[in-house]
Amino acid sequence: MTVKENYQKILKIAEKAAEKSGRNLEDIIILGASKTQPVEKLIEAYKAGLRYFGENRVQEGIDKIEKLKEYKDIHWHLIGGLQTNKAKYAVKYFEMIHSLDRKPLADELDKRAKKIGKKQDVLIEVNIGGEESKYGVQPENLKELFEYSMQKENLNILGLMCIPPYSENKEDSRPYFARLRQLKEELEKEFNVNLPHLSMGMSNDFDIAIEEGATIVRIGTFLFGERNY
Repeated sequence: MTVKENYQKILKIAEKAAEKSGRNLEDIIILGASKTQPVEKLIEAYKAGLRYFGENRVQEGIDKIEKLKEYKDIHWHLIGGLQTNKAKYAVKYFEMIHSLDRKPLADELDKRAKKIGKKQDVLIEVNIGGEESKYGVQPENLKELFEYSMQKENLNILGLMCIPPYSENKEDSRPYFARLRQLKEELEKEFNVNLPHLSMGMSNDFDIAIEEGATIVRIGTFLFGERNY
């Protein structure tokens, strides 16, 4: 299958799932999770109509952003865990950062954004399954981090992100996605804000994520094929 054929297939599945949750395909951002993929594959996806790409590592992302500078309408998101010392590069190059998960990182992102006169779009990553190997704030500490980050002048908190525990059965992800949506709704109610985004769902379970309210799905393997490490 070509990247274009895969993308068409993804759009069909996403459209069906969106309809189930009373939304349109236009409400969903399909984000190409492009780590380790060569630039040629990203161009293929772009030509097929994809405009959002998500990189896991800052440096790899910067290399691709530089190489694809001529494509002015690409939106670059950082979707991997972020070390505080890379924050300044992340702010300079990425439109949205999905992985805010601690106060020192909020401080650093805010400081770096202020320096270049930018208001940085961010999502707070929640460790929804409580897994030690994963990034993200624990659900019980989310409110505190949210309130803290909301006070940062140069951060624009737009919602939440999660990666549920992996399972062969995609239905196993549903309760985690439903929980993230619930956490978002609780924050909206308590702080009287609108959080437009839920970044959740990957190649194996993105349709379930959309049914549960995802607005951004991060798709790698299904779109680009197996990764070359």
